[in-house]
Amino acid sequence: MSEHVWPPGAATAVGSMPGTDPAEAAAVVFGELPDFPHLPELPARGVGADLIGRTAAMLVDVAIEVVPSGYRVAARPGHDHRRAVDLLRWDLDAVTEAGGAAVIKTQLAGPWTLATGIELPRGHRVLTDRGAVREFTESALEGLAAHVAELKARTGAEIVVQFDEPALPDVLAGALPTPSGYGTVPAVPEPEARELLSRVIERAGELTGQPVIVHCCAARPPVGLLRAAGAGGLAIDATLLGGAPATLLDELGEAWDSGSVLFLGLVPALQPARRPALRDLAKPALELADRLGFSRSTLADRAVPTPTCGFAGATGDWVRRALKLTTDLGKAFVEPPEGW
Repeated sequence: MSEHVWPPGAATAVGSMPGTDPAEAAAVVFGELPDFPHLPELPARGVGADLIGRTAAMLVDVAIEVVPSGYRVAARPGHDHRRAVDLLRWDLDAVTEAGGAAVIKTQLAGPWTLATGIELPRGHRVLTDRGAVREFTESALEGLAAHVAELKARTGAEIVVQFDEPALPDVLAGALPTPSGYGTVPAVPEPEARELLSRVIERAGELTGQPVIVHCCAARPPVGLLRAAGAGGLAIDATLLGGAPATLLDELGEAWDSGSVLFLGLVPALQPARRPALRDLAKPALELADRLGFSRSTLADRAVPTPTCGFAGATGDWVRRALKLTTDLGKAFVEPPEGW
């Protein structure tokens, strides 16, 4: 799966969008990102619409409910779980009606982030019970198979899966608090984290026949671990790479050299005070290619520009402008403007 279905110069976004109207969000995404649109997430709708709730809606034979501290395992599907399922179905309806695309990206929580965001009945994170982590992972993969099949049947598009792992660095560092707040959950050893990620990446690749993307917006994402786990696409915030240690740059260089695609967050997720110039937005990508010793032409086929993060807190006007800038960056990677 070294080849990918999106064309050179394609651009995409991370996942979340502002507002509560799935039809409007889908129209914006498919209109501004015609070569590589994604299934929008609308967390402003509340329970069941955020990353964990969206993923919980895909779980098979596992249900969740909402308690004051967040999501918790439930004995059977109730109102909260059914709401998450309904929201996902409405999103699929909106994408189906939005128009055709050759490829569509869909996003869900990676296994470690999912395990941090749901509690067991006694209040501890799923992360604290390795058997429960495996159970949740297999349930999510079974649900993902059905989700990918439905999305493909509805749209006729090739499907690319993105696992979001914002919590992974804290999982590896043992930095997640216990329910009391006085302690932290023990760190997960890297080999164990890699093994589970390898399982979900391999299965998602089997389902789609496409490279699997793993997104981590931390300043120092575990690039080496993700590449070793088989991620064909690494989605990072490229604006945070200034002053990155040599080890991280080496890992990025090895990933790029091996054929991995870098999804580079370049366009601000929130509107900046000054209107950004395209050349300034591209600067982190150009500098990264230079620092790693690759020709800038490598960006055309092995880099995909994205916003730096999701658009949940953005205005509708900025989202349209930001997506246009992201698309323009993709075109500029293929045909660099004079002076680049």
